Amino acid sequence: MAKDNPELLADVARYYAARLALHGATPRGVDWNGAESQQLRFLQLGRVITPTAGVSVNDLGCGYGALLDFLLPTLPDLRYHGYDVAADMIDAARQRHAAHSQASFYVASAPVEVADYSIASGIFNVRLQHTDDAWRDYLEATLQILDTSSVKGFAFNCLTRYADADRMRDDLYYADPCQLFDLCQRRFSRHVALLHDYGLYEFTLLVRKTL
Repeated sequence: MAKDNPELLADVARYYAARLALHGATPRGVDWNGAESQQLRFLQLGRVITPTAGVSVNDLGCGYGALLDFLLPTLPDLRYHGYDVAADMIDAARQRHAAHSQASFYVASAPVEVADYSIASGIFNVRLQHTDDAWRDYLEATLQILDTSSVKGFAFNCLTRYADADRMRDDLYYADPCQLFDLCQRRFSRHVALLHDYGLYEFTLLVRKTL
């Protein structure tokens, strides 16, 4: 399980704490290029959610809580739970969203309660010095966590192995979208959507348990 690899998670926490210290609570502070691409990612991930009264969402790797800002205009009574392994990120999220009584934030690598949906944006990208095999184990274990923490479905994104070779970095993990689609179909649900057409070097998988 992801929580059984404390060295990997500690490395990730240090990396993102450093980005936050350098860039603040901004898209660059969570290692995205800018607000436009961040919003585009959230749009794809949010497709897994069927709006209902009092819908609940677990946000794994929540950073400073930008997904909450994105979801609230269309889900005003959203019950949101954000989780991040970087304590500084959680501090920033709590400060930014202190007025939202339906939002809670935790320093954790896994949700502490089950929600209707779980979302993970960007947590599978920065491999650092860890091997592809170790990172793949972490990814698959985390998908299991997303599944068990969700009643109706979950969504996540990854950098794609189909990215231009000259743009790839050694410290990033580029996943095979076909392999992960197959894994999600076999392990979690027959209702899986692969989104690979929104103009970024990545893909999003939506896993719906109910239609």
